[in-house]
Parts: sequence; structure tokens; C-alpha cells
Amino acid sequence: MIKNLLFAMAVLSLALAGGCAKGGNGIIPTVSVNVPSGVNPSALYPGQMNVMFTATTTTPANAPVTWSLTGTACTGAGNPCGTINSTTGVYQAPSAPVSATVTATLVSDSTIMGTLGIAVIPVTVVVTPVSVNVGQGLVQEFTAVAVPDAAPQDFSWSCTPTGACGNFGPNPNSVAVYTAPLSNGGVTVAATSTVAQPNPGVGTSKVTVVTSRLPSGPYAFRFSGYDSKNNNSPVAVAGSLTVGASGAITTGVEDVVINGVYNQYTTVSGSFSIPNGTSNNLGTLTLSASGGPTYTYTAVLTSSGIIRMIESDNSGINGSGVMQKSSVQAFNAGAQTFAFGFSGVDSTGKRVGYVGLLPMDGQGNIGLPPATPVGMLDANDNGNANSVCGTPPCTVTGTYQPGANGLWQMTLISDTTTFKFDFFVSGGATQTKTVAGPLTLYAISTDSAHPALSGNMVYQVPMTYDNAAFSGTSISNLTGVEVMNSSEVPNSSNVALIVGKTDGTMGGTGGAGGFTGTSDQNDNGTIISILPTAPFSYTYVASSGNTGRYTFQMLGNTNPVVASLPFVLYASGANRGFLLDQNSMAVMTGSMDPQLTPNGFSYTPTELPGTYAAATIVNNTSGVTPVVENLLLTSTGNATYVVTGTQNTQSGGSQSLGMGSYTLNNNSAGGGTGTITLPASVPPPSVATNVIYAIDANVVTGTKNNVITDFFMMGTTGGTPSSIIFAQQ
Repeated sequence: MIKNLLFAMAVLSLALAGGCAKGGNGIIPTVSVNVPSGVNPSALYPGQMNVMFTATTTTPANAPVTWSLTGTACTGAGNPCGTINSTTGVYQAPSAPVSATVTATLVSDSTIMGTLGIAVIPVTVVVTPVSVNVGQGLVQEFTAVAVPDAAPQDFSWSCTPTGACGNFGPNPNSVAVYTAPLSNGGVTVAATSTVAQPNPGVGTSKVTVVTSRLPSGPYAFRFSGYDSKNNNSPVAVAGSLTVGASGAITTGVEDVVINGVYNQYTTVSGSFSIPNGTSNNLGTLTLSASGGPTYTYTAVLTSSGIIRMIESDNSGINGSGVMQKSSVQAFNAGAQTFAFGFSGVDSTGKRVGYVGLLPMDGQGNIGLPPATPVGMLDANDNGNANSVCGTPPCTVTGTYQPGANGLWQMTLISDTTTFKFDFFVSGGATQTKTVAGPLTLYAISTDSAHPALSGNMVYQVPMTYDNAAFSGTSISNLTGVEVMNSSEVPNSSNVALIVGKTDGTMGGTGGAGGFTGTSDQNDNGTIISILPTAPFSYTYVASSGNTGRYTFQMLGNTNPVVASLPFVLYASGANRGFLLDQNSMAVMTGSMDPQLTPNGFSYTPTELPGTYAAATIVNNTSGVTPVVENLLLTSTGNATYVVTGTQNTQSGGSQSLGMGSYTLNNNSAGGGTGTITLPASVPPPSVATNVIYAIDANVVTGTKNNVITDFFMMGTTGGTPSSIIFAQQ
């Protein structure tokens, strides 16, 4: 949640010397005014009490001072600038906004004084989620946060129309538990600050009460994992379906790959349901294939209806996936180019990753001359970058054609390899500028040479892809496997998160640009953190031929010296694209997403309060325990930030996370990074520490008004393998 009114911490002291008098030693005395730690003098709230200003004096030290208030608005009845005790410096703010100056004057010499400007600002309130669909009779949690941060986090809640708006649970305050009425319609939920001021701060949320939280229409889904009942063989599932008005799933097609065997089922039915009285974010998704398997998933929903899910039946399959409404009308509307990232295993069961670029001409052809750019592909098959062609990038051509029920078939041909895929149109739209939410296709391999290979294809925004296209900050998430030695446990994970800033220049060797930042890595329980105080240095190279292909050096450090890994990136937009390490047996794959704040690091903890649907984004090994979580982040004021919620796993069922805490940094070295502690976690220990890396979602421009902050999360509890979890409001 982004606030419209955030203030950087003001300078905590300001010294102004007045007059020309000197002490006995010839030194001019000075006075400086200070505020308590944690108090922002530019963001006091109306009615704030007991703000104790202090004075630091020289020649002599600790000399007595007299306190006073001045300002153009400080005259008239009723103390319009507030009051300050002339002896103790204790200040009480007025009931209305105002700007003033606090002055400390030496008792021994009235010409010597120090001043500090202060501002009392209106209390504003932000409610999250800002808009949401709520099922009839179901429960939705709302959070309210008051700004300035020091303002009391006390609210009264209401909803309109009063006759049929639903009701709130007992004692709502910064968190309100709302139960929707039993009829569809529009409702406005409002939180009003209890701070007395001429215009009390009010935050609102637009609620649409619906028969089913899941909007009706076409959907696409993708799932990956491992089959514990079949030697942990990899599993990949993708498909499309239609959701009816009541949440019933009526038609669809489903591709399933288990143990290298591909099957397609053309009739899919099922349901999505949320039990009455439970959280509106948590439900059960059931998919049944005619003549095939029935799978049950535990699912959490974002406010926009995106599902994050894990398998939760007795099939023995352990994995995670995503489902969202399909933008079928946005695909095949002429020539479109897609960047892609796929991962899975090869025919021998070794981890493999592919990234590349597929220009589609709208007529069923991929990368055929005179297509510009040409189709391209980079591979890493268990450390081998040359498995598809002699010298990457490999040239790729192919064809695609529609099938039934939203399915498309695709064939890709390189120098030595032929790939066959099905893909399904997911969410997003084509765009002409670099904004979030581009058109996405879910792809799955259908040939036996590439079993359980799946991933995403994302529309590439038309633009000039040179070094200047990568000027700004970004978050990269990377998932791979531990490179094993004889003493380590198989099926271990290797994951990392990186916040980096590219300078958009060509000043380095070979036209390289500068790339600096911080990172956290969990390599099979070994935690490697490159801190903001010792940032790494990376380079990236401008793409050739305006294709959007770049190379990055990542996961290295200068002090102490840690060798970096070369990564190739295929861009889908500015500071956005798919990543693949080019030569390690870890086969680290992932994506880069932009931080679109104006200066690249405007993040504070009070931007995050809200309800989040969180889940493991990909299962890189069978040793990862996928989770879905319903997280509630709140602020209790005075820089105290807490997190509660529930967590679900395939075997562990649902458990409460208890009361945890979170932080978020706001600086140029590691802006948008922080920590979350969760008092219950699977696997143990009972208290897990995690890092968070925030990105802005749904941003059309570079502003921070009325947008949502999502974040990646990665466990950093030593000795415990981890996965990457993505949390969305």
C-alpha cells in the first residue's frame, strides 16, 4: 500500500548562532535544538503531546535556555501554533495543521539562540485493500494506517449503504474483520481516524459483493512439482478452463506430464469454494479431468482474483502453481514478440533452463526471415550451455496454431533440437510502454525429450533495447539447485534475491554499464548476504541488434572477493526480463522486475500494511516444501510493524503464524529490502527469519500514488533450505 503523504526524516538538529557576543575564551556560544529519536519535526500530528525538545549549548555546556514558539500563524486566540513549556521545552501540538519555529534562547544572553522548524500536518488514512471483490457472507480483513506514523493508530469503521453493507467483527481498530451481506452490490468501507482535527482523516475501500470471489470467465493455470510416490519424478501441469458465475468450472483442457509421460485431457470440471465464515483469501480449488486425475489445491487469492496454489490432496504430488483470468483477446492481434523463461529437467532427470525470444508474426510463424529480431534461445543443461547449438545464442524458428478450449500448439526448431509445446493465454495485455502486467502465456513441453519443462512467455514491449533501457533499480529472483558433493543431501535448493541499480551507460570495458546493489542467497541453508555497506559491482552489456539480449554478472562480491556468475537476460521491458545462469550446474533461473519509484528507493514500512496472498512461486527441487500463506501486515504506530496470518502446506495442513514483525529499508543502497519474522514455519524451526524485496505493482507511470507494493520473500534461517515466495495484495 502506497501513501500519498510520506515524509523523509528531517534533520534532527539545527543550530543558529545570533549576535556577536563571545565567551571569556573568545569563542562564540551556540545553541542547537534537538528532537527525540523517532520524532519527525516535519510530520507532527494535530494534538500530539509531550514532544520534549532539548537544547545543546556551548561555552558553557548545558546552559539554561528559555523556550518559545514563533511563526506567521502563531498569533491570535487558542494557541494556533500549540504550546511549549518555557522551562522544560515540552511541546503540545494544536488541533489544526500549522508550521512554526521552536526557539531556544540562552538565559544568560538573549541574542544567542537556536531554532528548528516544525510542521503539524493533517492526519490521513489509507485502507487496504483499496478495492476488492468479497463473496456473499464471506470474511475480508481490512487494514488502516494513519499518517504521520506517530499518530495514534485508532479508527472507527463504517460502511455504506447502511441498509445492506454487511457488518464488522468485535472491536475493530487498525484491523477490521468485515463480513459481506448475502446480496450482491457495491459497498464502501471507511476507516476514520480518532485524532481530533477540523477534518478527520478518512480512508476508504471499494467493495463489490459477488456470488463468487473468483470472477467468471476464461482462465489459464500452470503448476509444477514432484511426485513423492514415484521416485520424486518431476510434474508439470498447464491448461485452460472456464469459471461460471457461482465458481463452478465447466469446460477446459489440461496437459499433465508425470515421470516423463505426457497426457492431455480435453474435458475439465471442478470448483472453487471458500467455506462460510472463513477468510475470503483462502479456499479450495478442485480440477477433475475426464478419464484422468482429480487434483485438489489449497489456494489464496489476491484482491484482483489471481490464485496462488499448492497441491493439498493425497496424490503424493508436492508443488505450487498460479491461475488467473485469461486475456484471450490480447493475443494474436498481429505481430508480437515474447521473451520466455522455461525450467525443468532433461531426459536424464538433470535440471535444465532455457531463456529466449520468440517473434510471432500473427500468421502462425516464429522467427522466420525477414522477422526482426530473429528467434533466439540460450540453454543451460546441467552446466552445459551448448546443448542446443554450438555457440549460444541459438537461432530459433518455428510455428504455432490454435487448438481447442484456449490451447495453442507451438514447435521450435534450433540447430540440433526440436521442441514441442502447448501454451495457454493467461492475464495481462499488450502495451506500448513499460508498465506492469504485460500479456503472459503459460507453456508446457509435450515431447519426451524435454519432460516436465514449463514456464512463462511474456510480451516484449516495443522499445529500443540498449544500455539506456536498463537505467534504474530492479529486483531479481533466482532459483536453482545445490551443486552436490558427497556429504550433502540430494534435492537441495539454491535461491537468491538481488536489488540492483543499473546506470544506463556504456562507460565500461566493451560498452558495459554499471550495476551495483545488495543481495541475499540461501544455498542449501548456507546464508550469503552482500550488505549495503559492502555492495557488489556487476556489469551488463548492451544487447546486440536491439534484440533485448543482455549479459549480467551476478552473485559476486568485491570485499571479500566472491566470483560472480554470468547470466543472460532476455528483456520484456525496461529493467524487466528472464534470467538464466550460463554455465553452472546450479542452473539458476528467474526473472528481473523493476522498482518503479521516482528515485528508485522510496520505500517505508508503512507502505506495506494490508492483506497478502503469498505462495512459493516455483519448486526447483523435491526437497522444497511449498507453502501458501494468508499474511496480514499492520502498523500499530510508533514505528511498530507486525505480521500475522495462516500458512498451509500439503502435509502439514493449516497453522497459525502467530505474531511476527517486519521492517523495510528506505535508502539508496538497499531500498525496498527488509525482514519478516514468522513465529511458525514449515519446515522447522518454530521461528523463521526471512528477507523481503519489494516491488511496485500496477504502476502505469513512475509515480507512487495509489499503487500496491508487492514483495518477494526468502528464508534466511541458517541450516534451512528455502524457496522464493511471492506476496501480492
